[in-house]
Amino acid sequence: MVLELDSRSGPILPEQTHPLIFDGHNDVLLQLYRAGGLTASDQFVSGRTGAIDAQKSAQGGFGGGFFAVYVPSPVDLEFKFEEMAKPSYDLPLPDPIEWEDAFPVVMAQAAILFDLEQRGALTVCRTASDIRETLAANRIAAVFHIEGAEAIDADFHTLEVLYQAGLRSLGPVWSRSTIFGHGVPFRYPSDGNIGPGLTDYGLRLVKRCDELGIMLDLSHLNEAGFWDVARHSTKPLVATHSNAHGICPHSRNLTDKQLAAIRESDGMVGLNFAVAFLRDDGRMLADVPISQMLRHLDYLIEHLGEDRVGLGSDYDGAIVPEDLTSVASLPKLRRAMAQHGYGETLIAKLCHENWLRVLEKTWGQ
Repeated sequence: MVLELDSRSGPILPEQTHPLIFDGHNDVLLQLYRAGGLTASDQFVSGRTGAIDAQKSAQGGFGGGFFAVYVPSPVDLEFKFEEMAKPSYDLPLPDPIEWEDAFPVVMAQAAILFDLEQRGALTVCRTASDIRETLAANRIAAVFHIEGAEAIDADFHTLEVLYQAGLRSLGPVWSRSTIFGHGVPFRYPSDGNIGPGLTDYGLRLVKRCDELGIMLDLSHLNEAGFWDVARHSTKPLVATHSNAHGICPHSRNLTDKQLAAIRESDGMVGLNFAVAFLRDDGRMLADVPISQMLRHLDYLIEHLGEDRVGLGSDYDGAIVPEDLTSVASLPKLRRAMAQHGYGETLIAKLCHENWLRVLEKTWGQ
């Protein structure tokens, strides 16, 4: 492909909304749940003030991704963001959430996802072929993902039912502990080596998810839990929304040793747009240039190879760079990739092809 040149901004892609971006993580279902649940679903279609809706997706070439179901803890967000704007911080993790409290919230958010499908706003995809067909039809492809396994009981009854409903990706923890394992706190500077790994229930969960074809998301697991999954899973290691600890030494980011294990497993990392995980200083401040995101992409590509890196924005769940506040802004990221020297093939891999590759390996389809 021959790139056009713009005298002010350098090379640009002929179609700024292509290739479509399939993304490793978003929290739009949580925001719709907080806005009223099923009664708020129409906002996704007609337009909302958040980062993702149908109109912004068409404008920015957002092809979909992992739609997270997440059970929120009572958190003072203003205090959290004030603390994370400081040069160093160590936020205490919320208390664990019991199954009987988590399950109704998961059902409510899953209901929103399927309601959006019924409205024709997206397609819930259960196979990589489903995703390919949906992207080819210029529709939003959604993977049903749960971030934090509080709604999974110790006998896995809910896991089996949720799988039949379409669950294809699961994070054993969202930072706070579950019966399956332990996550990392929001701590800078730090790494993820903060305590014990998976419990016996967690090891059983790894085995059953492998058997069913549910992808395990390692983004919030602590380091010991990461290595437990690496030892016991037969599938590629995947972190849907994490960055390079070598650039930003935050507890949520991946060390070079972890990246090497992901590469060896032929796994995948999705670049998180959350500014605290991008900035060298780990601060929750939005004045982050896209060039800093490209630094992380370069680093991840160097350590993982071109076939194992993608995007995992955390849209609607994090403070993101000022230039990329919604999926409507994604053409800026494609343009920056081209200006940075990424070729057409690599850009397509980063935008969606690498996710399809690893999902085919994980799901077997």
